Amino acid sequence: MVLKNSKEMAKIAINALEDKKANDIKILDISDVSVLADYFIIASGSNRNQVQAMADEVQEMLYKAGYESKQVEGYQTANWILMDYQDIIIHVFDEENRLFYDLERIWRDGNLVEKEDLEA
Repeated sequence: MVLKNSKEMAKIAINALEDKKANDIKILDISDVSVLADYFIIASGSNRNQVQAMADEVQEMLYKAGYESKQVEGYQTANWILMDYQDIIIHVFDEENRLFYDLERIWRDGNLVEKEDLEA
């Protein structure tokens, strides 16, 4: 079962990603298949600067809302930035690494969710 604050966190993260023109944002509800988190949010950017800007915006907006990351990995290289907020995990990729790692396929047992579904 997904907690209310998980949905709120996911909405904030998605809005931040959209503000920085993220490509192909996917929301996976993994709460029924893993104890890792309620949601995986996957997005990509076209270059290192955009990927870092997307991660910065997510962190800033979630921090302003009172949520702090447990861990952030990969910021310097910006091939794949993983931001762990316990209830949600945000993956920000460059295009090439997103295709290579294909998290959507690996986590296909999760349910693909639309942004509008988070409003419910």
